[in-house]
Amino acid sequence: MSHQGTKEIGAAGATVLDIKDLEVTFTTDAGEIPAVRGVSFEVAAGEVVAVVGESGSGKSVTARTILGLLAETATARGAVVLKGNNMLTLSPRELRAVRGEDVSMVFQEPSTALNPVYTVGWQIAEGIRAHGKVSKKEAKAKAIEVLAKVGIPEPEKRVNYYPHQFSGGQKQRVIIAAALALNPSLIVADEPTTALDVTVQAEILELLREVRNDFNTGIVLITHNMGVVADLADRVVVMYQGEVVETAPSNVLFTNPREEYTKALLAAVPHLGRNSASEGMGVRSGQDKEVLVEATDLNITYPGRMGAPSFTAVDGVSLQICAGEVYGLVGESGSGKTTIGRAIAGLNRISSGSLKVLGHEMLGFKERSFKKVRKDIGFVFQDPAASFNPQLSIAECVAEPLLVHKALDARAARIRVDELLEAVQLPKAFAQRFPHELSGGQRQRASLARALALDPKLLVADEPTSALDVSVQAKVLELFKELQTELGFATLFISHDLAVVDMLSTWVGVLYRGKLVEEGIGNQIMGSPAHPYTKRLIASLPVPDPVEQAVRREAFLKAL
Repeated sequence: MSHQGTKEIGAAGATVLDIKDLEVTFTTDAGEIPAVRGVSFEVAAGEVVAVVGESGSGKSVTARTILGLLAETATARGAVVLKGNNMLTLSPRELRAVRGEDVSMVFQEPSTALNPVYTVGWQIAEGIRAHGKVSKKEAKAKAIEVLAKVGIPEPEKRVNYYPHQFSGGQKQRVIIAAALALNPSLIVADEPTTALDVTVQAEILELLREVRNDFNTGIVLITHNMGVVADLADRVVVMYQGEVVETAPSNVLFTNPREEYTKALLAAVPHLGRNSASEGMGVRSGQDKEVLVEATDLNITYPGRMGAPSFTAVDGVSLQICAGEVYGLVGESGSGKTTIGRAIAGLNRISSGSLKVLGHEMLGFKERSFKKVRKDIGFVFQDPAASFNPQLSIAECVAEPLLVHKALDARAARIRVDELLEAVQLPKAFAQRFPHELSGGQRQRASLARALALDPKLLVADEPTSALDVSVQAKVLELFKELQTELGFATLFISHDLAVVDMLSTWVGVLYRGKLVEEGIGNQIMGSPAHPYTKRLIASLPVPDPVEQAVRREAFLKAL
C-alpha cells in the first residue's frame, strides 16, 4: 500500500485517542519541574502519528500518560481520552483492564521488557489470561497464533523458547506479538527500532505497517529517527521542551516545515549521499602514508563451551588503515565489527593470520610489550555511561590515561583535562560533575576527550553516536570531523548507520558474517555497491523524505 493510501485510512477512521491540554509536572527536592506543557493531539483508527523531538522534550512522558504509567512523583492535568475513558482519572484496577485490551506498549529495549526466567509463550499467555477466563491451553494457542502473525518461524516450537534464545529483532517481534494479543485499538511504540540494524529495522517497520493495515490499529510512534518517521508516519507531532511546536502531515512536514526548530531538526539528519567525506574522490587518499593497521587473513574464533562447537567471529579479513584516514566499517550485529575494533586495541586475542597495529604483531602478543603501543590508541565506546567509573568525576575519568601512561602530577593532569574539555566543547565546570549528571551527548564528548588525552595516532570509535538524538549526533559528528582534521589521527569508525559512515569515512569496508565482502571509496560503495548484501544494506536504510522512502521501500520489499 502506498504512503498516500495509508493516510486516507487514518483520516477516515474514528478517533481512538484524544489528548487535550496535557500537563505533567514532577515533584523533586528542588521543587516542581514541568515535563509536558499543554500538549494536545489526536490519533485516528488506522493512523500512525509520530511524536518527535530531542531527549527531554517530553515525548516518552506523554506516551506513558496514555497507559497510566507515570511515576508516583508525577502529577498530570488535562485529559487523555482513550475510547471514551480519561486515563488520568481511572483507578489502578480500571487501568489494568484497559491496558492490553484498549492500548498496548512496544518498549524500546525488548531485553529488559521480557522476563528472562519465563518462556515467551508463558509471558504472552499471562497477559491474555489476565483479561478474561481463558484456559492455559487456549492462551498458549493464542500466543502461537500471534507469534505466527509477527513472522516468528516455527511458532509452535519457539513458543517454548526463553528470551535469550531469540535475536534482537526477533525479541522486538515477540514484544509486538504480546502487544497484539488482545487486538488493542492503539499501540504506543517507544523508539521500537533504535537498537536494531537497518535491515532488521526495515522488517520491524514493515511489520508495524501490516499491523496498522490488517487490524486498523492506531499507532503512536515515539522516535528521534526521522528516516523512520518518513517511512511509517501519516502525521508528525514535533515537541520541544515539553510543548508541541508543530503538527503536520508527514509529506508536508518534510517538504515545508514551518518552525525553526523543526527545520533545525531535519537539517541535522544525516542523509546518504549528502555531505559525503569521499565526494569527488577517485582513488584512495593516504595510501602513500604510513600504514598504521594491517590485517592479513585475520581470524578470530571463540571456543565452544559445554560441548558446543567453536564460533568464528572474524573469517579471513584483510584490510589496511593509513595515517590520517577515517576507515568506516559497516555491517549488522554479529558481523564482527566490534570484534575487529577490540582486537586492534588489544582487548581481544586473534586466533590466526596477521594483525599489525602501529608495527606491533598482535598474534600471540604479550601485554607488557604492547603497553607502549596502547598509549597511541584511543577508544571511544558505544555507551560512555557504562565505560566511565560512576564513582569518579569527569575530570578524574579523563585524567586516568594521563596518570597511567605519563605519570603526570595532579596539577599538570588538571591543566591537560581543561584543555581536552575545551577541545570537545564542554565547559570547565563539567569537570567536577559525575557521569550520571551529564546528558548522553555530553558524556560522549567526555568519552572523546578521554580517548584523545594521549594524542593517539589511531582512534577506534565503536558506534559512538548510535544512542544519541539527531541534533546531538550532528554536533558530536561535526566535532569529531573538526578534531580529526586538526589533529590528524587515523580512525576505525564502526557503525551500522550508513549515512553517518558516508559523512565521515573516505574508505569503507562492509562485513557480513565475519567476512569482508566489499571495500572501496565511500561514495562508490554507497552509490553503486557491487555485493548483494551491500545493496540490501543500503536499500534498507530509511531516508528522511517520504516520497523517496516510499520508492526505496518498494525496491527493498522486491529484493527480499
